[in-house]
Amino acid sequence: MQDLARAAGVGVATVDRVLNGRPHVSAATIDRVTEAAQRIGYPTRGLIARQDAAARPALRFGFVLQKGAQPFYRDFARALEAAVADRRDIAGRCEIRFAASQAPADAIAELVELARRCDALAAAAPTHQALTQEVQRLKAAGRPVFALLNDFARGARQAYLGLDNVRVGRIAGWMIATQLHRPGKIAVFVGGSRWHGHILRETGFRSYLRDHAPGMMLLEPMVNLDTRALTYEATLDLLARHPDLAGLYVAGGGMEGAIAALREARPPGKVALVVNELTEDSRRALADRVVSLVIATPLDELCRDLVAMMVQAARRGPDDSAGQHFLAPRLFTPESV
Repeated sequence: MQDLARAAGVGVATVDRVLNGRPHVSAATIDRVTEAAQRIGYPTRGLIARQDAAARPALRFGFVLQKGAQPFYRDFARALEAAVADRRDIAGRCEIRFAASQAPADAIAELVELARRCDALAAAAPTHQALTQEVQRLKAAGRPVFALLNDFARGARQAYLGLDNVRVGRIAGWMIATQLHRPGKIAVFVGGSRWHGHILRETGFRSYLRDHAPGMMLLEPMVNLDTRALTYEATLDLLARHPDLAGLYVAGGGMEGAIAALREARPPGKVALVVNELTEDSRRALADRVVSLVIATPLDELCRDLVAMMVQAARRGPDDSAGQHFLAPRLFTPESV
């Protein structure tokens, strides 16, 4: 390293930063060290790779997710980081922030902060007029915003990426109706009215039962705020008030509470339970036959497609295409895990 530093006319610390790919090294310095390494016979394959990386255009991507303690969103964050790192045509940087709560103001605050440093943004956020207005302002400032999982800020966001939520609800309805083979009481949890995707899932769920299982009695939907504790208590109360409950669909988060309550109060398979997203909890519940079906988002595919669209939007600027990019859901049953 001392020989290479002398040949390049830089300090040993600079050579160390170049050799180890550390930040804050200019492309010119990388070129200088690489040329010196070739001249004195120092191995250059790694240096040339870093030289190539330094020549790629730099793009920074900002992501706002919910509930950083939840396994699903932790998996989502890892998939986003991998999708950015896998791009060979850019020098991508990924910044992920978790909103402090589901309040629209918290998502707005994170988007505003990221917009100061990032070329393109994406968020999983609730549907609210204030968010739509902020996304419109960011669009006017040249910062495209993509909606993830929940199609918020329609008319302002660049595109929506996620599942077709009406279709997801109909799949849940099909599973419960198919498993029961008889009339019975069915319940559904939604996160809240601000999560438009949950309302669409409930609509699809309700429409399937109306079309193909008219004998089922669908109870009024219950709000669980996507929380485990509230879902647990509400499920136990639901089972106490309706001993004949035959099916339950958790359209948003909080499935861990429903799983725990059913483990305590009913034998496996007594109540057909459908949840979203494959995590360690839902996988174990499938294996134990507490859960009948998991409807999962293909995160790797979503993140790969998202980053490709963000690269294009960052290069061209926001436009009015405002499309919907639906991905096929992944279905997991007790026999497929």
